[in-house]
Amino acid sequence: MNKEVLLVVDVVSNEKGVNKDIIFNALECAIASATKKHYEHDIDIRVQIDTKTGDFKAFRRWQVVDDENIESPEVQISITDAITQNPDINLGELFETEIESVGLDRIGAQTAKQVIVQKIRDAERQQIIEAYQDRQGDLISGIVKRIVRGNIIIDLGGHAEALIAREDMINRESVRTGDHLRGYLKEVRSEPRGPQLFLSRTNPEFLMKLFALEVPEIGENIIEIVSASRDPGLRAKIAVRTNDNRVDPVSACIGMRGSRVAAISNELAGERVDIIIWDENPAQFVINAMSPAEVVSIIVDEDNNTIDVAVLEEQLSLAIGRSGQNVRLASQLTGWTLNVMTEAQAEEKHEKEAIAVLKMFMSNLDIEEDIASVLVQEGFSSLEEIAYVPLQEMLEIQEFDQDIVKELRQRAKELLQAAALKDEEENKVQVTDELRTMAGMNEDLAQQMARHGFLSMNDLAEQSVDDLLVLDGIDEKQAGQLIMTARASWFQ
Repeated sequence: MNKEVLLVVDVVSNEKGVNKDIIFNALECAIASATKKHYEHDIDIRVQIDTKTGDFKAFRRWQVVDDENIESPEVQISITDAITQNPDINLGELFETEIESVGLDRIGAQTAKQVIVQKIRDAERQQIIEAYQDRQGDLISGIVKRIVRGNIIIDLGGHAEALIAREDMINRESVRTGDHLRGYLKEVRSEPRGPQLFLSRTNPEFLMKLFALEVPEIGENIIEIVSASRDPGLRAKIAVRTNDNRVDPVSACIGMRGSRVAAISNELAGERVDIIIWDENPAQFVINAMSPAEVVSIIVDEDNNTIDVAVLEEQLSLAIGRSGQNVRLASQLTGWTLNVMTEAQAEEKHEKEAIAVLKMFMSNLDIEEDIASVLVQEGFSSLEEIAYVPLQEMLEIQEFDQDIVKELRQRAKELLQAAALKDEEENKVQVTDELRTMAGMNEDLAQQMARHGFLSMNDLAEQSVDDLLVLDGIDEKQAGQLIMTARASWFQ
């Protein structure tokens, strides 16, 4: 039996590539599990195998508890009984005695086999997790092992498998068992069954990784990929910039006679890729991203993160793309919400917005139309801009003198302050009328109490003096009086 134990460990360790300590641990658990079958009650057994000789011993264990806390005598022992046999033992420790080790009969051997197999599987799965954890975000390739309801199982070798879910596969892509397939490792997670590595062929990062693989200048940090967007299998956009002005990033990504981008397109089931020059100016970046449509004008709304893009009427369908594909990809690429329209529509919209701003200035600032028109023409669209734009910038407006500028700024600030006070008043936490009108209470104190969650007389009555001392402008005497007033109903 001893030699057989050592032989099993050697064979399994070599075949599965699992550390011998894990195999010994699995054997110990298996023998302990089989040994339990020979006892009527569910007891705690530990098995210890000598890794050099293969000899093993079995020990029965009890947890040491107080004399009056014994609930399960099969696995617990009183501290009094334990000390009589081991004077050095303490509460909470495990007391154990050696018992006769048993051989593995047919049923015991089957149980042992199941335990060993499970332990080995767990060890293999942990090895896979450790091997691929640092590779998350990389390209992974393997052989298609099987296809289950559109989900692709990839054999990566070394007992490792990966899953490409149906939604992570490119539509209408033809894949057969035995094909070599690549994917972007988007997630590594521990699963009790099945693959633990999850790949994607639709992720924008997959496109970026393919370009990094195909274009050496990207790996050398001469060219940098900023962002990418995809309609998998149909069309994609990728934004690039160069760190060396002597290198054209678009030409480098396209390659000689389009060889580089063609290789990537073939990998992506014919997906057409637009290579876009990145620009730090959002407006210019959007103009580049709208390719192949030509942008006539553009208006940026930074507050709402939107951009109005105007194109010629005959190019409107090209700018939007089939089912909105072009504008959707451009929006994802740039991170801006894009509103595409014709030049005439843009002018009409701009005119309506200008009229609305003009009327708002006339009404709120109580000014004549000619002064409001100057503000609109100079690009002002809000009271905040008038109130807080640098003074010199407004003084440079030809139609305004210093007095007009000062008056406009003063009126705008007063309106904003009044609006802020109104918002603050509306957003105040409301306390009960009973609490607000009680003796010794004022509005400021009531609002402070509300912010601390004291909304009613009962809430206040349950507090201590120390609880109220966190409020501004209150001392121990006043806090005590307020609490006693709130508690008056308790004594009535």
